[in-house]
Amino acid sequence: MSWSNAFNDLDVTVASREQLLATGASSRSLTTAVRGGFLLRVRRDHYAQPDTPRPIIHAIRVGGRIGCLSALSHAGIFAINQTLTHVHLDRGASRLRHPTNPKQLLTSRGHEGIDTHWSPLLDQHDGSEVSVGMRDALAQVVLCQEMRYAIASLDNALFLNAISLTGLREIFEWLPQRYASLMTRVDGRAEAGQESVLRLLFEDAGLHCDIQITFAGIGRVDIVVEGVVVVEADSRLAHDSWELHVRDRNRDIDLAMLGHPSLRPAYQRTMYTPHDVLEAVLGLLAATGHFRVHV
Repeated sequence: MSWSNAFNDLDVTVASREQLLATGASSRSLTTAVRGGFLLRVRRDHYAQPDTPRPIIHAIRVGGRIGCLSALSHAGIFAINQTLTHVHLDRGASRLRHPTNPKQLLTSRGHEGIDTHWSPLLDQHDGSEVSVGMRDALAQVVLCQEMRYAIASLDNALFLNAISLTGLREIFEWLPQRYASLMTRVDGRAEAGQESVLRLLFEDAGLHCDIQITFAGIGRVDIVVEGVVVVEADSRLAHDSWELHVRDRNRDIDLAMLGHPSLRPAYQRTMYTPHDVLEAVLGLLAATGHFRVHV
């Protein structure tokens, strides 16, 4: 049996020595596989395949599981910042290891590229051996990240059916009461995290937004601000061909003919200089003479 088949049969990402021995492996074959690069010894008596995502390797090596943004990213849910590995640790976790050097203890002086989460979980048994469950990851994001980005993750999880409305309510019932009002701003209709970030940016400025609006003969657009300016959340993944660029430019012309100027901010501009995007929308509203701020 190959190592890949062994992990598939066990249905795990990281396997214990005991589990692998039960599939027919021997102590000698485990040692040989590690020396040959066919297995990684992640932590004492714990093994993974070489193509296992680095955040998982680092989290298990430290002594926990991926959580928060790292768990969301692994599950394909919008996560704004992935420069750190977010690791959930049980309250009693001790002798934590360095994420890249299992022979070195994790010192209190620095977290070496990880962000630790020690808070209790909604459901300790949810998730997997390498990741906290989806509800817990989303609850951690609310506690960890700027609200605009946390809500975008919640929106995206709803849109992708990663959680239900019941699950959303359970998250906010578990969170401290000061976060309760945020639930009213969650909207699972947005198809991407960037759309949610844009919507919240405009709403926080007092502007009215309609999302996922269809124009006859043109199609559906992401956001219409103040009933006038169309804002599309473009990404390279969805627009990386000349044919799609031509289609979008034709849509912009058709919308302008209807009196709707459009704006297509790139992901980086939306996330890192959002004030520029807001100023651009305000300028378009002023230029059309339809500027109106809701209070």
